[in-house]
Amino acid sequence: MTILDHKIDFAVIFSVRNANPNGDPLNGNRPRQNYEGYGEVSDVCLKRKIRNRLQDAGEPIFVQSDERKSDAFKSLKERADAEEDLKKAMKDKNSDLFAELACKKWLDVRGFGQVFAFKGDALSVGVRGPVSVHPAVSLSPIDISSIQITKSVNSTTSDRKGSDTMGMKHRVDFGNYVFYGSINTQLAEKTGFTHEDADKFKQALITLFENDASSARPDGSMEVQKVYWWEHNSKLGQYSSAKVHRSLKVEEDHEKNVKTTLEELNGLAVQVYDGQ
Repeated sequence: MTILDHKIDFAVIFSVRNANPNGDPLNGNRPRQNYEGYGEVSDVCLKRKIRNRLQDAGEPIFVQSDERKSDAFKSLKERADAEEDLKKAMKDKNSDLFAELACKKWLDVRGFGQVFAFKGDALSVGVRGPVSVHPAVSLSPIDISSIQITKSVNSTTSDRKGSDTMGMKHRVDFGNYVFYGSINTQLAEKTGFTHEDADKFKQALITLFENDASSARPDGSMEVQKVYWWEHNSKLGQYSSAKVHRSLKVEEDHEKNVKTTLEELNGLAVQVYDGQ
């Protein structure tokens, strides 16, 4: 496997229908919005979904969510301590070796980076990853519907509340979102991120919402429409990521159909994939 030797930029367009793509815990778990009313999905949420898709594909993932973990470890520290070579590097205070071993072991560390700073350890290690992901933003302000829900039974026999206790559930009626990202070759060299790793991340973007159903996001309520993938011909790239991202104009018509216009950048080809 060869280390990635050329810069990559990407963009993803997806739609949300009657779902909560990313609840805000500071606002009653309502779908995230900015001050202008546009919907948002945080980069942390998007990275979680990418990790889940990589994990579904059988890749070793360090930051696993509790409901999807593929091992018996109860914390990130336990998962790291289970690797004897990592434990020895930590004990020897060899941060460079620790980072190298962690990158070889886990794909998400190799891609996104990771901070290894656990209570009681003699060393803190920070790994900067080559894959950066922007937050997703809707193309127009979103409408949020809130409904009141009840529970059919008491949670416990000693529960004094009645079975009609009220709660709230929120959803985005419909919205088209877009987010951008890049893969940096200088950081890829440091973490050992390869061409094959980049292809795995691309496939994760194309299938981003597969196996992601929940009460807030029923199957089929979130769908990847398009993935745009630019591969430069050099480590630094022919153009800045900002210019590449601006070359894609994504708009909605009055019926909220997505309209895209792609400005051609000389010498830089783009691959376009439909979501699966």
